[in-house]
Amino acid sequence: MTIQAHEKNMPSINIEIIYPLPDEQKLLTLAVKSGSTIEQAIHESGILELYPEIDLNENKVGIFSKASPLETELREGDRIEIYRPLIADPKEVRRQKALKKKPE
Repeated sequence: MTIQAHEKNMPSINIEIIYPLPDEQKLLTLAVKSGSTIEQAIHESGILELYPEIDLNENKVGIFSKASPLETELREGDRIEIYRPLIADPKEVRRQKALKKKPE
């Protein structure tokens, strides 16, 4: 899905927003005003209406797998990623697996 910048004659940049779910990935391609922030692009994209469980106060976001604050100014080609909260602590999961493999 491609969404265009709202204002004509404003320089725009092309970005992507991705929200990965366990059984699908939602990828939006968006043209936003130059100088837009992560937060502005997320709101403009409409993804919050598609996935009301996204809470920008709780969900972390990043650009190309690097955690970034919502105020980060976007550049041409950036891919915003909206991360879901972890269900389990990865360190604890590895520890539990190691304990199960240990011979008694």
